[in-house]
Amino acid sequence: MIRIILHGCNGAMGRVVTEMAESREDVSIVAGVDITGEGRGDYPVYTSFGDCKEEADVVVDFASAAAVDGLLDYCGRTGTPVVLCTTGLSEAQLQRVQKTAEGSAVLRSANMSLGVNLLLKLVKEGAKALAPAGFDIEIVEKHHSRKLDAPSGTAIALADAANSAMDDGYHYVYDRSTRRQKRDPMEIGISAVRGGTIVGEHDVIFAGMDELVTLSHTAFSRSIFAKGALEAALFLTGKGPGLYSMMDVLGL
Repeated sequence: MIRIILHGCNGAMGRVVTEMAESREDVSIVAGVDITGEGRGDYPVYTSFGDCKEEADVVVDFASAAAVDGLLDYCGRTGTPVVLCTTGLSEAQLQRVQKTAEGSAVLRSANMSLGVNLLLKLVKEGAKALAPAGFDIEIVEKHHSRKLDAPSGTAIALADAANSAMDDGYHYVYDRSTRRQKRDPMEIGISAVRGGTIVGEHDVIFAGMDELVTLSHTAFSRSIFAKGALEAALFLTGKGPGLYSMMDVLGL
């Protein structure tokens, strides 16, 4: 059984991970770190990693971008592997992730679900086939009203997948409200919708002359992300330093 420190344990995803871990025999949450310090599960909760006394095989992170620096400090200092699920990181934080991966195993993913990671592969193949034929690429993502970052990390990952298939020749456009000009064929438009309790929807649209191809993924509950995170934790335990992804977990 692997021992997990759950970062952001009192958030919406943290509570789902806690519930799922309690039903499994291959993982155990030994401590939580959350700014609230409130205990909700059968493990102690600390407000910072500096106060955490328990040792663990891996950290699972579903906190906020503001809390990631403390997480990276801890993993860099202790060499503890981390499944990094928080999105909306700054360029400086992304550079720190790369640096941390030099001494610890870091698995970073914008989305932990099996379906989304398969979608990333399909989008790359779609871009290879359709972009040279003149198809425009647009991405629309929808999430609940409480989500802080926009566009979603998954939307950016989908754009990156399409862009990488075309030698990174595209640029991203997030807002056309101040522009009155024809669409640049080398842009990928990314639109964000926020409202209600939408768990997560992503559409990648390939728009050509008189035809439309749409690749879609819909999440109906947060449990798919919790399951993916725990599977990633199992995969990462015992791994050497380096930067891993869900593609490694799934063998894609």
